[in-house]
Amino acid sequence: MDKTANLALVMQMIDAAEKNIQSAKQLLREAGGVSGGSGRHSSSAAIFEKASAMASSDGDKVIEGVFDGQNMIGPEGKQYPVPANYASKSKLVEGDMLKLTIAEDGSFIYKQINPVERRKVMGLLMQDEKGDYKVIAEGKTYKVLLASLTYFKADAGDEVTIVLPQDIESEWAAVEHVIKRGAGHMDAEAGDDLSTPMPDQDMEASSPEEL
Repeated sequence: MDKTANLALVMQMIDAAEKNIQSAKQLLREAGGVSGGSGRHSSSAAIFEKASAMASSDGDKVIEGVFDGQNMIGPEGKQYPVPANYASKSKLVEGDMLKLTIAEDGSFIYKQINPVERRKVMGLLMQDEKGDYKVIAEGKTYKVLLASLTYFKADAGDEVTIVLPQDIESEWAAVEHVIKRGAGHMDAEAGDDLSTPMPDQDMEASSPEEL
């Protein structure tokens, strides 16, 4: 192995070690109940406050609410399930405003009516002792939908591009791209199909098995 290859290998090892140290520090902070402040609003309080101002129409079975990372929160604080495949494909983030139409046959049809401002960051995918996957980015741990990770065939140790709300201190993140561990390129081929729907598009929430 020549010197150039050796140097490249050493740099990869250093990079991996730094990421592992960062992950370990974050786990220690979480174990001690310490969290860093960023000036962003708490996600739970912001979502419930926003949802309380939303409208609902029992006659038309149309309800407006706010996405909390897994569900839509209605005006009275009631939770409405959002299928993971729909949330993943739409790259929904906490704070996005949705309109739910409940059809006569009981089908849920969601429409994204007012997405919040977004930002993207890089993080490292980890798996905790319970088997749950999380992304560590900017010194914080974010939950991600398993449906997204399954779609990208992501594994612990992969680098992940996640989408976060700009002004909310969120607990959940949407997955945009995955860089496989040891790979030199981004897995953008799969990500090209996960486009965010425009606010004026209707999308029927299908079953998670279709992802």
